[in-house]
Amino acid sequence: MVTLCEEEKTDLLLIAGDLFHRQPLRRELKDVAYLFAGLTKTQVVLIAGNHDYIKKGSYYQGYSWSKNVHMILSREPEKIVLPDIDTTVYGLSYHSREIEVPLYDRIVPEGNTKYHILLAHGGDERHIPIKINNLIDKRYDYIALGHIHKPQELVPGRAAYAGALEPIDKNDTGAHGFIKGEITEEGCEIAFVPFALREYVHMDVEVNREMSGFELRSKICGQIEQRGVQNLYKITLTGSRDPEVAFDLEDMDTLGNIVEITDQTKPAYDFEKLWRQNRDNLIGRYIESFAECPQDGIEYQALCEGIRAIMETKRT
Repeated sequence: MVTLCEEEKTDLLLIAGDLFHRQPLRRELKDVAYLFAGLTKTQVVLIAGNHDYIKKGSYYQGYSWSKNVHMILSREPEKIVLPDIDTTVYGLSYHSREIEVPLYDRIVPEGNTKYHILLAHGGDERHIPIKINNLIDKRYDYIALGHIHKPQELVPGRAAYAGALEPIDKNDTGAHGFIKGEITEEGCEIAFVPFALREYVHMDVEVNREMSGFELRSKICGQIEQRGVQNLYKITLTGSRDPEVAFDLEDMDTLGNIVEITDQTKPAYDFEKLWRQNRDNLIGRYIESFAECPQDGIEYQALCEGIRAIMETKRT
């Protein structure tokens, strides 16, 4: 990201909180500061979010950044004036994990610069509630938002969540990257730019009664190759399997990029046939007790588990 800013001679890099997903270590700040200091044209403005909030003893406090880096440390709204690009940036930093007060409503763009940008973090009830129309009415040229990990343009050309540069956990699906924009006298134009090297992908894989464990592993491998071996996968097995087969889930990760695999398949019992063959014994009576239960319900699961247990008992 920093390299791209330098290559494109970007005027302004905005970081809308949670540069770190936890309290940063001093050595981590030094690494980031070194990268920022290498920018020859780009001004950097950042705030602390709810994950890297400024608590007592935070290394953010008193840290000496290079002259092109401006961190808003205050818990109250402040502004950073950047004369070289005729821009004022407004914002504040979190000093606790949660803030339930709509603090951004207190900020009013002011001053003689041509452009005014709000740098904000939050948007839900526990993290500075935001009514976006209230902020749009204040006539900011752009509102750069952080907190939500997925990119989202709230108001075209006016307000957007950039999301995380890289997915944070297995539920952060979809593309990740950054918002690139340009403000001129004609207005603001923004676009999402994919940047992450990989994505978390949730993928369903359907199983049938004839499928063996080896065949299933090959099918999973094939679907992963189609969707990208660089990605990380959360896989759910669906469909009906041979009642005699129990898949070895640990054996399915042939490419080393499955973070979770869940078996939601159902044993393909022919309950009508089983009942006819066993109507006068325990199996038949057990099946009758679950008559007309829906296949997607807990009762059907109990029926399948019960039959499996009875069958295993008969074999021993």
